[in-house]
Amino acid sequence: MPLTPTERDRLLMFTAAELARARRARGLRLNVPEATALIADTVCEAARDGHRLAVAIESGRAVLTPDDLLPGVADVVTEIHVEAVFEDGSRLAVVSDPFGGGHLGDLAPGALLPGPAEAACERGLLLTVRNTAPVPISVTSHFHFFEANPRLSFDRAAAYGMRLAAPAGASTRFDPGCAAEVGLVPIGGARTAIGFAGLVDGLLDAPGAKEEALRRAAARGYLGATVPGGPSGATG
Repeated sequence: MPLTPTERDRLLMFTAAELARARRARGLRLNVPEATALIADTVCEAARDGHRLAVAIESGRAVLTPDDLLPGVADVVTEIHVEAVFEDGSRLAVVSDPFGGGHLGDLAPGALLPGPAEAACERGLLLTVRNTAPVPISVTSHFHFFEANPRLSFDRAAAYGMRLAAPAGASTRFDPGCAAEVGLVPIGGARTAIGFAGLVDGLLDAPGAKEEALRRAAARGYLGATVPGGPSGATG
């Protein structure tokens, strides 16, 4: 039976998870690969059952406790990343504190813990976004929000150079025909946007970059894109 690399990886994860389930049923405590595979498989199966990202993550977090693990495993595995296929496409699920034991509070000095989006927005802004598409649209935490799906209607100029105020790997889902308020914060680091929808592909703060990106967005029908000093783009 011909399988893609992704399908082979999924079967390997499932096999490791089944081994973990069998050993756990015999009363054995799990090691790092076994615990990781079991939680990752649980997230993927929740996605396959049609659950949303947040529900799938919580399903993975609830499957094991520190008592199910060999000594030291909970200290080593503080976060599990797995790409799962949801109804609206493949999404990266990040299961933090995967064993529900509060180990995030025991991280080494200097570790960063994400705060609420509202706190992050003290340096950013709140923006109302409406999904005009007939299907759900999801945007991940570090996507250049200005370049998000053309059928999302919001103030594109205000969102230029911004991303969602959310921990890495998280995402926000916009349901069809619904409006939601989201928090945005400035993209950090070198402030370079490469890829995404191809509206910038360079330094965000380069002279004329924002104006050119708005022109491209308006020409391609992005809702909420308005060219400064020129005709307005589609507004939805």
